Amino acid sequence: MARSYLFVPGHNDTLLGKAFDAGADAVILDLEDAVPPECKDTARARVADILITHHAWVRINAVGTAPAAEDLAAVAGRAHGIRVPKVDSVDDVRWVRERAPGTPLICAIETAKGVVNALAIASEPGVEHLALGGIDLRKDLGIGDGDAPLQYVRSHLVIASRAAGIAPPIDSVHPHLRDTDGLARQAGQARSLGFGGKSAIHPSQLPVIHTAFTPSEDELAWARRVVHVFAESGGAAVQLPDGEFVDLPVAERARRILQSQ
Repeated sequence: MARSYLFVPGHNDTLLGKAFDAGADAVILDLEDAVPPECKDTARARVADILITHHAWVRINAVGTAPAAEDLAAVAGRAHGIRVPKVDSVDDVRWVRERAPGTPLICAIETAKGVVNALAIASEPGVEHLALGGIDLRKDLGIGDGDAPLQYVRSHLVIASRAAGIAPPIDSVHPHLRDTDGLARQAGQARSLGFGGKSAIHPSQLPVIHTAFTPSEDELAWARRVVHVFAESGGAAVQLPDGEFVDLPVAERARRILQSQ
């Protein structure tokens, strides 16, 4: 799974030219919020051209609208996947799948309805990830800044994704570009809750996100020790020298850490 998803406005030639060399694990070419209404046609044409030679996701406009239908007509056969904004229900997913059959989907949960329906959305064929759209969700719920108001939603999306058998969800963007400490804190918390990656709005955010979602040397050393000791025990529960109890679930968690590096 990608650790970082870098948003790039589809109408900005300068940023489009730099996006694929910025170091992101994945690029999302944006046709929605970052593109002014008068630039939608230009963005759509440029993104469609870029996708001929580059591997990227595309964020379309609101489901059910004419711009979204035009987006899908232009990019469905070329994009690696589609990020669907403000997904409220499985009907939204199906609307996109009818116009982009076989294309992987990231479903952004940005409303109370989307949160309530997250398990059904995650279980719908074609959905590869849920993603938290924190800015719009704060507006919909009328909640303030800080991580605490969204902690329930983050855990809910992790549980819904796991129950549906899809990959871990993607965390929301951190909109304060100079707040490196806040970004690191938020990314670390998201990973601790079970998120697999985080969206970014500027290349400067990528190193912090990558650090947060990459196992540390201490984590890797712990995982290697657990796997080794558990294998030597023949799969029986065992105690590490520091007193930590290791059984099958602990060993499996250690294996997942090693596989993620």
